[in-house]
Amino acid sequence: MANTGNFASLLEPGLRKIYGESYRQYPREYTKVFSLDTSTRAFEEDQGITGLGTVPEKAEGKSISYDDPLEGYLKRYTHTTYGLGFMVTREMFEDDQYRKMRAMPKALGRSVRQTIEVLGANHFNRAFNSSYTGSDGVEMCSAVHPLVGGGTFANELSTPADLDITSYEQALIDIQAYVDDRGLKMLCRPQKLVVHPDNLFQAQIILKSEQLPDTANNDINPAAGTMNGGIVVMHWLTDPDAWFITTDCPNGLNWLWRRKPEFTRDNDWETENAKFKTTFRASSGWTDPRGVFGSPGA
Repeated sequence: MANTGNFASLLEPGLRKIYGESYRQYPREYTKVFSLDTSTRAFEEDQGITGLGTVPEKAEGKSISYDDPLEGYLKRYTHTTYGLGFMVTREMFEDDQYRKMRAMPKALGRSVRQTIEVLGANHFNRAFNSSYTGSDGVEMCSAVHPLVGGGTFANELSTPADLDITSYEQALIDIQAYVDDRGLKMLCRPQKLVVHPDNLFQAQIILKSEQLPDTANNDINPAAGTMNGGIVVMHWLTDPDAWFITTDCPNGLNWLWRRKPEFTRDNDWETENAKFKTTFRASSGWTDPRGVFGSPGA
Protein backbone atom coordinates (compact mmCIF):
# COMPACT_ATOMS: atom_id res chain seq x y z
CA MET A 1 0.00 0.00 0.00
CA ALA A 2 1.25 3.48 -0.87
CA ASN A 3 1.47 5.58 2.28
CA THR A 4 3.38 8.60 3.64
CA GLY A 5 6.01 6.30 5.10
CA ASN A 6 7.16 4.57 1.91
CA PHE A 7 6.70 7.62 -0.35
CA ALA A 8 8.09 10.32 1.92
CA SER A 9 10.02 11.92 -0.94
CA LEU A 10 6.74 12.89 -2.61
CA LEU A 11 5.55 14.86 0.41
CA GLU A 12 7.97 17.76 0.09
CA PRO A 13 8.73 20.05 -2.86
CA GLY A 14 12.18 20.14 -4.39
CA LEU A 15 12.47 17.07 -6.61
CA ARG A 16 13.72 17.91 -10.11
CA LYS A 17 12.35 14.80 -11.84
CA ILE A 18 10.31 11.75 -10.95
CA TYR A 19 10.84 8.85 -13.29
CA GLY A 20 10.07 5.17 -13.75
CA GLU A 21 6.29 5.09 -13.40
CA SER A 22 5.60 5.38 -17.13
CA TYR A 23 7.46 4.81 -20.37
CA ARG A 24 6.45 4.78 -23.99
CA GLN A 25 4.97 1.49 -25.13
CA TYR A 26 5.22 -0.52 -28.30
CA PRO A 27 2.12 -0.48 -30.50
CA ARG A 28 -0.20 -3.42 -30.00
CA GLU A 29 1.31 -6.54 -31.56
CA TYR A 30 -1.16 -9.33 -30.73
CA THR A 31 -3.82 -7.68 -32.90
CA LYS A 32 -1.58 -8.20 -35.94
CA VAL A 33 -1.52 -11.99 -35.68
CA PHE A 34 -4.77 -12.96 -33.91
CA SER A 35 -8.30 -12.79 -35.25
CA LEU A 36 -10.27 -10.79 -32.67
CA ASP A 37 -13.80 -11.62 -31.60
CA THR A 38 -16.11 -11.20 -28.63
CA SER A 39 -17.99 -13.74 -26.54
CA THR A 40 -21.13 -13.71 -24.39
CA ARG A 41 -20.66 -17.11 -22.76
CA ALA A 42 -18.39 -18.81 -20.24
CA PHE A 43 -16.65 -20.59 -23.12
CA GLU A 44 -16.78 -20.85 -26.89
CA GLU A 45 -16.35 -23.95 -29.03
CA ASP A 46 -15.23 -24.48 -32.62
CA GLN A 47 -16.27 -27.77 -34.19
CA GLY A 48 -14.46 -29.18 -37.20
CA ILE A 49 -16.13 -31.18 -39.97
CA THR A 50 -14.48 -32.79 -42.95
CA GLY A 51 -15.51 -32.85 -46.57
CA LEU A 52 -15.47 -35.95 -48.72
CA GLY A 53 -12.64 -37.89 -50.34
CA THR A 54 -11.72 -38.07 -54.01
CA VAL A 55 -14.21 -39.53 -56.49
CA PRO A 56 -13.43 -43.15 -57.44
CA GLU A 57 -13.97 -44.65 -60.88
CA LYS A 58 -17.42 -46.19 -61.44
CA ALA A 59 -17.61 -49.33 -63.49
CA GLU A 60 -20.36 -49.66 -66.06
CA GLY A 61 -23.59 -50.94 -64.54
CA LYS A 62 -22.22 -50.83 -61.00
CA SER A 63 -23.41 -48.74 -58.07
CA ILE A 64 -21.57 -45.60 -57.16
CA SER A 65 -19.43 -45.46 -54.04
CA TYR A 66 -20.62 -43.54 -51.00
CA ASP A 67 -18.61 -41.54 -48.53
CA ASP A 68 -19.47 -39.76 -45.29
CA PRO A 69 -18.25 -36.47 -43.87
CA LEU A 70 -16.45 -36.93 -40.56
CA GLU A 71 -16.70 -34.99 -37.34
CA GLY A 72 -13.46 -33.13 -36.81
CA TYR A 73 -11.71 -31.85 -33.71
CA LEU A 74 -13.49 -29.78 -31.08
CA LYS A 75 -11.70 -26.68 -29.79
CA ARG A 76 -12.95 -25.06 -26.59
CA TYR A 77 -11.95 -21.54 -25.55
CA THR A 78 -12.51 -21.13 -21.81
CA HIS A 79 -12.24 -17.54 -20.65
CA THR A 80 -9.89 -16.59 -17.83
CA THR A 81 -10.23 -13.54 -15.59
CA TYR A 82 -7.20 -11.36 -14.87
CA GLY A 83 -7.05 -8.60 -12.27
CA LEU A 84 -4.65 -6.23 -10.51
CA GLY A 85 -5.06 -3.33 -8.11
CA PHE A 86 -3.31 -1.04 -5.65
CA MET A 87 -4.25 1.05 -2.61
CA VAL A 88 -3.26 4.51 -1.41
CA THR A 89 -3.91 5.97 2.03
CA ARG A 90 -6.00 9.11 2.15
CA GLU A 91 -3.12 10.98 3.76
CA MET A 92 -0.74 9.99 0.97
CA PHE A 93 -3.30 10.98 -1.64
CA GLU A 94 -3.82 14.37 -0.02
CA ASP A 95 -0.19 15.22 0.73
CA ASP A 96 1.39 14.09 -2.54
CA GLN A 97 3.04 17.29 -3.79
CA TYR A 98 3.52 15.97 -7.31
CA ARG A 99 0.11 14.36 -7.87
CA LYS A 100 1.79 11.09 -8.76
CA MET A 101 -0.73 9.02 -6.83
CA ARG A 102 -3.49 10.51 -8.96
CA ALA A 103 -1.60 9.50 -12.09
CA MET A 104 -0.73 6.00 -10.87
CA PRO A 105 -3.88 4.37 -12.36
CA LYS A 106 -2.17 4.83 -15.74
CA ALA A 107 0.30 2.19 -14.56
CA LEU A 108 -2.58 -0.30 -14.43
CA GLY A 109 -3.20 0.38 -18.11
CA ARG A 110 0.44 -0.30 -18.88
CA SER A 111 0.29 -3.55 -16.91
CA VAL A 112 -2.79 -4.64 -18.85
CA ARG A 113 -1.12 -3.90 -22.20
CA GLN A 114 1.96 -5.88 -21.25
CA THR A 115 -0.06 -8.82 -19.90
CA ILE A 116 -2.10 -9.14 -23.08
CA GLU A 117 1.04 -9.14 -25.22
CA VAL A 118 2.63 -11.81 -23.02
CA LEU A 119 -0.48 -13.99 -23.26
CA GLY A 120 -0.52 -13.68 -27.05
CA ALA A 121 3.20 -14.26 -27.50
CA ASN A 122 3.12 -17.32 -25.24
CA HIS A 123 1.34 -19.32 -27.94
CA PHE A 124 4.39 -18.78 -30.14
CA ASN A 125 6.82 -19.31 -27.26
CA ARG A 126 5.20 -22.69 -26.59
CA ALA A 127 4.60 -23.57 -30.23
CA PHE A 128 7.06 -26.50 -30.18
CA ASN A 129 6.37 -27.61 -26.60
CA SER A 130 4.39 -30.87 -26.37
CA SER A 131 3.10 -29.82 -22.93
CA TYR A 132 0.86 -27.25 -24.64
CA THR A 133 -1.40 -29.02 -27.11
CA GLY A 134 -4.35 -28.09 -29.28
CA SER A 135 -7.57 -29.91 -30.05
CA ASP A 136 -5.76 -32.51 -32.18
CA GLY A 137 -3.52 -33.50 -29.28
CA VAL A 138 -0.21 -32.03 -30.47
CA GLU A 139 1.55 -28.69 -30.10
CA MET A 140 0.80 -25.73 -32.37
CA CYS A 141 3.73 -26.37 -34.72
CA SER A 142 4.30 -30.08 -35.33
CA ALA A 143 5.43 -32.49 -38.03
CA VAL A 144 2.65 -34.95 -37.10
CA HIS A 145 -0.67 -33.11 -36.88
CA PRO A 146 -3.18 -35.98 -37.22
CA LEU A 147 -5.76 -35.79 -39.99
CA VAL A 148 -9.29 -36.84 -39.08
CA GLY A 149 -9.47 -39.05 -42.16
CA GLY A 150 -6.09 -40.66 -41.46
CA GLY A 151 -2.51 -39.60 -41.97
CA THR A 152 -0.71 -36.47 -40.81
CA PHE A 153 0.45 -33.08 -42.02
CA ALA A 154 3.26 -30.78 -40.90
CA ASN A 155 3.33 -27.08 -40.17
CA GLU A 156 7.00 -26.91 -39.24
CA LEU A 157 10.22 -27.56 -41.12
CA SER A 158 11.33 -31.19 -41.21
CA THR A 159 14.77 -29.95 -40.14
CA PRO A 160 14.69 -26.94 -37.79
CA ALA A 161 16.56 -24.01 -39.29
CA ASP A 162 17.32 -20.37 -38.62
CA LEU A 163 15.65 -17.80 -40.83
CA ASP A 164 17.43 -17.38 -44.15
CA ILE A 165 16.45 -17.39 -47.80
CA THR A 166 16.73 -21.19 -48.04
CA SER A 167 14.63 -22.01 -44.98
CA TYR A 168 12.10 -19.34 -45.95
CA GLU A 169 11.73 -20.88 -49.40
CA GLN A 170 11.23 -24.32 -47.87
CA ALA A 171 8.54 -22.95 -45.55
CA LEU A 172 6.61 -21.56 -48.51
CA ILE A 173 6.92 -24.91 -50.28
CA ASP A 174 5.66 -26.75 -47.21
CA ILE A 175 2.68 -24.42 -46.82
CA GLN A 176 1.70 -25.25 -50.41
CA ALA A 177 1.69 -28.90 -49.36
CA TYR A 178 -1.09 -28.38 -46.77
CA VAL A 179 -4.01 -30.77 -47.09
CA ASP A 180 -7.43 -30.88 -45.46
CA ASP A 181 -8.60 -33.60 -43.09
CA ARG A 182 -9.50 -35.87 -46.00
CA GLY A 183 -6.08 -35.46 -47.57
CA LEU A 184 -7.21 -33.10 -50.34
CA LYS A 185 -4.91 -30.26 -51.34
CA MET A 186 -5.95 -26.82 -50.16
CA LEU A 187 -4.95 -23.27 -51.03
CA CYS A 188 -3.33 -21.55 -48.08
CA ARG A 189 -1.44 -18.30 -48.65
CA PRO A 190 1.30 -16.89 -46.40
CA GLN A 191 0.34 -13.56 -44.84
CA LYS A 192 2.85 -12.31 -42.25
CA LEU A 193 6.37 -13.18 -41.19
CA VAL A 194 6.53 -13.11 -37.37
CA VAL A 195 9.98 -12.65 -35.85
CA HIS A 196 11.85 -11.79 -32.68
CA PRO A 197 13.49 -8.31 -32.73
CA ASP A 198 16.87 -10.00 -33.23
CA ASN A 199 15.62 -11.37 -36.56
CA LEU A 200 14.17 -8.14 -37.95
CA PHE A 201 17.16 -7.25 -40.13
CA GLN A 202 17.34 -10.77 -41.52
CA ALA A 203 13.62 -10.70 -42.30
CA GLN A 204 13.99 -7.38 -44.12
CA ILE A 205 16.94 -8.70 -46.13
CA ILE A 206 14.88 -11.68 -47.27
CA LEU A 207 11.71 -9.82 -48.17
CA LYS A 208 13.03 -6.45 -49.34
CA SER A 209 16.27 -7.14 -51.21
CA GLU A 210 16.07 -6.54 -54.93
CA GLN A 211 18.63 -9.26 -55.68
CA LEU A 212 18.91 -12.73 -54.18
CA PRO A 213 20.20 -12.37 -50.58
CA ASP A 214 23.43 -13.94 -49.29
CA THR A 215 25.00 -14.48 -52.70
CA ALA A 216 27.22 -12.56 -55.11
CA ASN A 217 24.97 -13.57 -58.00
CA ASN A 218 22.78 -10.91 -59.55
CA ASP A 219 19.64 -13.05 -59.62
CA ILE A 220 16.30 -11.46 -58.76
CA ASN A 221 14.99 -12.02 -55.24
CA PRO A 222 12.03 -14.45 -55.60
CA ALA A 223 11.03 -13.85 -51.98
CA ALA A 224 10.09 -10.22 -52.68
CA GLY A 225 6.32 -9.81 -52.71
CA THR A 226 5.59 -13.20 -51.15
CA MET A 227 4.36 -11.84 -47.81
CA ASN A 228 1.41 -9.51 -48.33
CA GLY A 229 1.10 -8.69 -44.63
CA GLY A 230 4.79 -7.89 -44.26
CA ILE A 231 6.85 -8.41 -41.12
CA VAL A 232 5.50 -8.48 -37.56
CA VAL A 233 8.05 -8.02 -34.78
CA MET A 234 6.83 -9.46 -31.48
CA HIS A 235 8.91 -8.13 -28.60
CA TRP A 236 7.59 -10.73 -26.18
CA LEU A 237 8.95 -13.73 -28.09
CA THR A 238 11.49 -15.46 -25.86
CA ASP A 239 13.51 -17.40 -28.47
CA PRO A 240 15.46 -15.08 -30.79
CA ASP A 241 15.91 -17.88 -33.35
CA ALA A 242 12.27 -18.90 -33.66
CA TRP A 243 10.25 -17.53 -36.55
CA PHE A 244 6.74 -18.05 -37.89
CA ILE A 245 4.53 -17.44 -40.88
CA THR A 246 0.82 -16.80 -40.41
CA THR A 247 -1.47 -17.82 -43.24
CA ASP A 248 -4.94 -16.93 -44.49
CA CYS A 249 -6.31 -20.30 -43.39
CA PRO A 250 -9.61 -19.61 -41.56
CA ASN A 251 -9.88 -20.22 -37.82
CA GLY A 252 -6.17 -20.13 -37.10
CA LEU A 253 -5.03 -17.95 -34.18
CA ASN A 254 -7.95 -16.49 -32.21
CA TRP A 255 -8.38 -13.99 -29.39
CA LEU A 256 -11.80 -13.87 -27.74
CA TRP A 257 -12.83 -11.02 -25.46
CA ARG A 258 -15.38 -11.94 -22.81
CA ARG A 259 -14.85 -8.64 -21.00
CA LYS A 260 -12.42 -5.97 -22.14
CA PRO A 261 -10.27 -4.21 -19.53
CA GLU A 262 -12.25 -2.20 -16.99
CA PHE A 263 -10.73 0.33 -14.58
CA THR A 264 -12.54 1.22 -11.37
CA ARG A 265 -11.91 3.11 -8.11
CA ASP A 266 -13.48 2.86 -4.68
CA ASN A 267 -12.80 4.04 -1.11
CA ASP A 268 -12.72 1.86 1.97
CA TRP A 269 -15.28 3.19 4.49
CA GLU A 270 -13.29 2.53 7.67
CA THR A 271 -9.69 3.21 6.59
CA GLU A 272 -10.46 5.82 3.92
CA ASN A 273 -7.87 4.13 1.71
CA ALA A 274 -8.37 4.64 -2.02
CA LYS A 275 -8.52 1.44 -4.05
CA PHE A 276 -7.85 1.18 -7.75
CA LYS A 277 -8.25 -1.96 -9.82
CA THR A 278 -8.51 -3.36 -13.30
CA THR A 279 -9.90 -6.64 -14.55
CA PHE A 280 -10.43 -8.27 -17.90
CA ARG A 281 -11.59 -11.65 -19.14
CA ALA A 282 -10.43 -13.35 -22.31
CA SER A 283 -9.19 -16.51 -23.97
CA SER A 284 -6.83 -17.15 -26.85
CA GLY A 285 -5.31 -19.97 -28.84
CA TRP A 286 -5.62 -21.68 -32.19
CA THR A 287 -8.33 -23.79 -33.76
CA ASP A 288 -6.76 -24.83 -37.06
CA PRO A 289 -2.97 -25.18 -36.89
CA ARG A 290 -2.78 -24.55 -40.63
CA GLY A 291 -3.11 -20.88 -39.69
CA VAL A 292 0.59 -20.80 -38.76
CA PHE A 293 3.89 -22.34 -39.85
CA GLY A 294 7.00 -22.19 -37.72
CA SER A 295 10.60 -23.10 -37.04
CA PRO A 296 12.33 -23.03 -33.63
CA GLY A 297 15.60 -22.15 -35.33
CA ALA A 298 18.62 -24.38 -35.68
